[in-house]
Amino acid sequence: MAKERLDRTDRSGPHRAMFEKNKKRILKTERLCGICGKPVDMNAKPPDPLSPCIDHIIPVSKGGHPSDISNLQLAHWTCNRAKSDKLYKESKNVEIPTNRNLPLSFNWEKYKRKK
Repeated sequence: MAKERLDRTDRSGPHRAMFEKNKKRILKTERLCGICGKPVDMNAKPPDPLSPCIDHIIPVSKGGHPSDISNLQLAHWTCNRAKSDKLYKESKNVEIPTNRNLPLSFNWEKYKRKK
């Protein structure tokens, strides 16, 4: 597992610098979790489950871009863990999935953050 974490392109290699730049931009400008839509406590620190983290909308393991800002969003740590590397089918009743009502699947390629 540790080796797998080191091999991720957003943590090493040419995408690292751009990921860090976009991460800083998101942490400065966003305040709502892109997964559940609730406010994120920017003062919370890990391992607090409500601490801020950066989520890849389309997971890197599923072909998502590791550093493109359009594929990154602010999320609670716990929401990001619940989503994990799942891809979800589009649901007619759920516009934005929440950590309490995650659909069985959702097409994250069609998901757009509200600004």
